[in-house]
Amino acid sequence: MVALLTAAALSMAFSLFLTPVFVRLFRKLKWGQFIRDDGPQSHHAKRGTATMGGIVIIVGTLFGYFTAMLITGDRITMSALLVLFMMVGLGVVGFIDDFMKTRKQRSLGLGGWAKVLGQVIVATAFAIMAMNFPNQAGITPASTAISFTRDLPINFLLIAPAIPLIGVILYLIWTSFLVAAASNGVNVTDGLDGLATGASILAIGSYVIIGFWQSNQSCFSPNLAEAVRYKCYDVRDPLDLAIVAAAISGALIGFLWWNTSPAQIFLGDTGSLALGGALAALAILTHTELLLVFIGGLFVIETGSVIVQRAYFKITHGKRIFRMSPIHHHFELKGWAEVTVVVRFWIVGGLFVAAGVGTFYLEWITR
Repeated sequence: MVALLTAAALSMAFSLFLTPVFVRLFRKLKWGQFIRDDGPQSHHAKRGTATMGGIVIIVGTLFGYFTAMLITGDRITMSALLVLFMMVGLGVVGFIDDFMKTRKQRSLGLGGWAKVLGQVIVATAFAIMAMNFPNQAGITPASTAISFTRDLPINFLLIAPAIPLIGVILYLIWTSFLVAAASNGVNVTDGLDGLATGASILAIGSYVIIGFWQSNQSCFSPNLAEAVRYKCYDVRDPLDLAIVAAAISGALIGFLWWNTSPAQIFLGDTGSLALGGALAALAILTHTELLLVFIGGLFVIETGSVIVQRAYFKITHGKRIFRMSPIHHHFELKGWAEVTVVVRFWIVGGLFVAAGVGTFYLEWITR
């Protein structure tokens, strides 16, 4: 618990007090946001605002987590390192995209398929490492089973037991899908001041609760009551996952001070892809993959609005369901103030997170 609170406090302090330093640095480097001409007219005033704020969050998270572990003397686990690897890896993919945009001063950075390729490479490396490094009980950080609130009886390695390679390939595809879906979902949501940052605090913060609860009900805990042992979780390193989630949430809270309207710095793809990757990694390693539909419900709606809009546009040869997608722009064009859209979307995101955490707990008490 001490490490968890320390990591959150240190990462929050880092981003809260040092973000202005990064803002000045990014302005000197001319890392300013490019605004689409076809977007809401009110957004053109944001042209040139410092971007790539994900760098602040990533560095703040690393500082908070590792310093907290050094202070408390707690052991750094492979599970935590995997979440950080995913966060940094996708942050690098996003940085390349952002850097190309700022250099060219165009909205085109990495091509769509090039970005997906980067996500798949990082996700594949993560998946391979997550199925290795077993602990003393022989438990690896990730499982080849599909999970909801815990592993379901759907294991990729059992689909074709005679040919294990098929199961491995299906597992890698599933992991890559989760990572791409989560990271692109946060990326699509990052269109208004503070929207993706606040939504990510809620979503990633839920894994502080989930990880802490799994730690208290761990199958490997000697203090677990025998009366509830049949309900235990076989998740590896759940407390350390909660600490990492707390460090990320703390960095986001400090960053939101400067990212809220009117934003002095944006997440950029550096931040949105990194946060989505961290969210997917936490879901995979806590064995709550399908629960992301609830916990990341706002990101699902945002991404879904883009898919529906494009599909309807093609089918009807030019007609639109929304005035503009993602859906937050639709409400802007209807006349809602930007801060109104952001706060109401935070409320929606918070309700989804509450439903996700509630479902997680309900499964335990009804088991």
